[in-house]
Amino acid sequence: MISKSKQNAPIADSARRKAYLHIVLPLFITSIIAYMDRINLGYAALTMDKDLGLTPEMFGMGAGVFFAGYVLFEIPGALIAERFSPKWWLARIMITWGLVSGLMAFMTTPWEFYILRFLLGAAEASLYPVLYASCIPRWFSPEDRPRAIAFLLGSLQISSIIGAPLAGWLLGVPLLGFKGWQGLFILEAIPAVVFGFILVRWMADGPADARWLTPAEKQFLLTRFENEVALKTSARHYTVWQAFREREVLKLCLTYFLWITGFWGFSYWMPTVLKAASGWSNLAVGWMIVIPMALSLAFMLWIGDHSSKTGEKRWHGAVGMFIGAAGLLFGTLTADPFLAFFFMCLAAIGVYAPFGVWWSYPTSFLSGPAAAGAIGLINSCGNIGGFVGPYLTGFLKTLTGSYISGWLYLALSMTCSGLLMLTFKSAPRTAKIQSRT
Repeated sequence: MISKSKQNAPIADSARRKAYLHIVLPLFITSIIAYMDRINLGYAALTMDKDLGLTPEMFGMGAGVFFAGYVLFEIPGALIAERFSPKWWLARIMITWGLVSGLMAFMTTPWEFYILRFLLGAAEASLYPVLYASCIPRWFSPEDRPRAIAFLLGSLQISSIIGAPLAGWLLGVPLLGFKGWQGLFILEAIPAVVFGFILVRWMADGPADARWLTPAEKQFLLTRFENEVALKTSARHYTVWQAFREREVLKLCLTYFLWITGFWGFSYWMPTVLKAASGWSNLAVGWMIVIPMALSLAFMLWIGDHSSKTGEKRWHGAVGMFIGAAGLLFGTLTADPFLAFFFMCLAAIGVYAPFGVWWSYPTSFLSGPAAAGAIGLINSCGNIGGFVGPYLTGFLKTLTGSYISGWLYLALSMTCSGLLMLTFKSAPRTAKIQSRT
């Protein structure tokens, strides 16, 4: 007699393929556009800082204040999307952040820089919690999520692979009377507004709304998700406030704060540090950054796939953090530009590697509003680190005249995050939920 799981295997495979095309792919494009609009600041700084009269500390403040706006509106936005419609909330996010990003082309003073960066963070707030908590869990089983999230977040490196050479070129090309950095902000804002309208036509909020699924596929996905939620609830039902007080959630908050301190400190300052170490042109810096991004993409996808196959999460996340710390640490010990570039590649591999594994962890024991709220809280804590990392790197550069102390701080932060991740529960209570369908 054929088991029910084997009978459902063709339906599961077909539903998974369609979910990658109609859910993961549009979210992948959304994330590419979002990340390009975040990191274009690092490239604009190569010429913008002089025009606006920004010191390294002032640039670090502006880079970091983005996350102040993000943190304030993160949790409410995640809960709104979970309660009403993830795809419409994502479209609202994209259109508003695109408009604010375009306005950055018209900055003339440091205070305008700070205000627009804050508004950009407020506009984009809750983007990634909605992806992780409200979108992916409705379509993928807990076992499949590390792979799906790793694929989705490959968008971060793809955006750099596309955006870095483009930014390096645009900085030297005046556009309709605008300087290069101004044209960069305008051109990279347009896709966000346009794709916001496309997104609501492409995606579905859940299997029941998906016109591109067969009735059997809809029923399979709905039943599997309902069974997962029921199993989690039977182990322990979390309200939003209980999730906020759960020890494992609080450890995730601290770990993510430390990791993202290193991640954004590295990401925003990478073009400036590489240019200072090498003396290469803006265009050459843009093209060279393609290499560490491509390497980090390959490693992140491998980590996510391997974690999905083995079910192990702690070491798959922590090892990347240790690799990133090593790249940041040893990158401070050499004056050779090519050796420094090698360690920059190592740092990039490490700071990006854990993403697929990381965001599959909270939804292994939380669901619904509790998962949305908790992921919003975790991401908010990380985004506080997104302020601390870039700002302290700029502050220490102003104080010491060198990037060494800033890079050492980022390496220490990454090391502590890896050690903390090893303290997580090795097998969350519902990490291996079977579909029962």
